[in-house]
Amino acid sequence: MEDKRFNIAVLVDGDNAQPKLIKEIVEEVSKYGKATIRRIYGDWTSVQMNSWKLLINQYSFNPIQKFSYTTGKNSTDSSLIIDAMDILHEDNVDGFCIVSSDSDYTGLAKRIREEGMFVMGIGEKKTPEAFVKSCEVFTYTENLLAEDEKEVVLIKSSNTSLKSDAKVQPKKYVRLSEVDSRNIHKAYLISLNDEDDDISYISQIGKNIKKIDPSFDPRTYGYGTLKKLFEGLKEYQVIKNEVNGLDYPLIKYIGE
Repeated sequence: MEDKRFNIAVLVDGDNAQPKLIKEIVEEVSKYGKATIRRIYGDWTSVQMNSWKLLINQYSFNPIQKFSYTTGKNSTDSSLIIDAMDILHEDNVDGFCIVSSDSDYTGLAKRIREEGMFVMGIGEKKTPEAFVKSCEVFTYTENLLAEDEKEVVLIKSSNTSLKSDAKVQPKKYVRLSEVDSRNIHKAYLISLNDEDDDISYISQIGKNIKKIDPSFDPRTYGYGTLKKLFEGLKEYQVIKNEVNGLDYPLIKYIGE
């Protein structure tokens, strides 16, 4: 899935997603493949879709018009689901990304996975767990927002001169939630190297964590990568491992 030729259909529920994150959404999808099909669904005659109109051409998304036939309801979800099934059977993509926080897409995510295809979701933390767990990967938009805020902080700090007598701050350890702590250790145990019973490749741990919890994300704890997160966990040791000039970090559990 890291191959950029891995084609992904990005289907956005315009009534249920944030226009300001469209750039971050495309970048998130690009971690797994190429967003070849890009569609945003909604009633484009409504005022609430105006913010999307400024972005669709910039990020090459096709607007799909769906009228609201009943007050307080819209046909966006059913239209997106029907289109997704058409795309699925056309066999032109290798995976899907559903951008919404709506539980109505739970069945669609399950159906796509039943076909053996990759499916990811992007939505807010209020997204029902059933939808989150139905995806192979689920990214919370709050983590995408957090990255933006970090950039702003870094820009501000770069304009501030450091005092010559500034003290180096002691290393701060990450305090994981009880659930994430268990899931990380479970993924570590599953990933143990056959030759070294107490060492795991961090890349394999990352894959196994996603199998256990599709929404796990080191950015939740303020770290951009899993390696940096492990460096902040006192129960584990990050071991540098270079192969042909490339770093393939190993993880060893050292206890409390």
